[in-house]
Amino acid sequence: MYGTQSKRDLALEFQSQIPILRPSIHARRANLTVKFQDLYGFTVEGNVDDVNVLNEVREKVRQQGRVWWALEASKGANWYLQPSISEGQSLKASLKLSAMANAITLKRLIRKGIPPVLRPKIWFSLSGAAKKKSTVPDSYYNDLTKAVEGKVTPATRQIDHDLPRTFPGHSWLDTPEGHATLRRVLVGYSFRDSDVGYCQGLNYVAALLLLVMKTEEDAFWMLAVLLENVLVSDCYTTNLSGCHVEQRVFKDLLAKKCPRIATHLEALEFDVSLVATEWFLCLFSKSLPSETTLRVWDVLFYEGAKVLFHVALAIFKSYNSNIRHYCGSRLLKL
Repeated sequence: MYGTQSKRDLALEFQSQIPILRPSIHARRANLTVKFQDLYGFTVEGNVDDVNVLNEVREKVRQQGRVWWALEASKGANWYLQPSISEGQSLKASLKLSAMANAITLKRLIRKGIPPVLRPKIWFSLSGAAKKKSTVPDSYYNDLTKAVEGKVTPATRQIDHDLPRTFPGHSWLDTPEGHATLRRVLVGYSFRDSDVGYCQGLNYVAALLLLVMKTEEDAFWMLAVLLENVLVSDCYTTNLSGCHVEQRVFKDLLAKKCPRIATHLEALEFDVSLVATEWFLCLFSKSLPSETTLRVWDVLFYEGAKVLFHVALAIFKSYNSNIRHYCGSRLLKL
């Protein structure tokens, strides 16, 4: 009883409780929330450890950037498009070997991430957007936007409804100028391809393209090549037939590559398409941090739609060790 204890004993007993009552430095750091804007104007919120990890990633990106700059200095600005000719070899053999070497180097570099400052140029060239744009008159986009100005269709009404809901709070996208620019891109494409028109999810994709590309017109052509050449056909048509095919394929792939996860989710009667559909339609732009999403897009524009399946599998695999502690509602928050 406290009445029989000396002051010294009470003090020692109190001190023994201090480690329990006082959180550790690590715990205090983990609970300290930090907010800042990333390279593309999105607000990032996390603790100090999260920021340290992000800084480490950014340092790796800077190091990777130096590799790209060194290649541009030694091989030329468009080395990935124009293979060099070596002395002592025939033209045909040299072009073949150089193109192969460049392709191997390029694939490896892209998977490690394209430096943000080079991203617009690399994307536009490698995706096929530059080639697609070259097949029409230079005034195509301006003429298109002027021709459709003021026209009202079901697609334009849905676009107007979705504009304020596209990355709300963003420093530029959530402004009258940002809304107007995004609207022109989306409305313009809805008239270019009436089979697609407009599908919810494209607003997030087009918005992120606008933040990356140097011009509104370049963002339009990136959207065009994405829907017409890179992704699975009919993913954004009225019946979403291509998207339904993707989900069936992904469900089978998950069962093959991650059987424990697939079995557990099946036991919960949780349909993976509830989360994966948004991942595929928005190309992870709503689910991953912007800088992570753009790393995915780096590979997507070079290697094609298979990348979406790889990333989706990777997300599920990241929960493999503790999947039994997660239920569908937690996955929905990703």
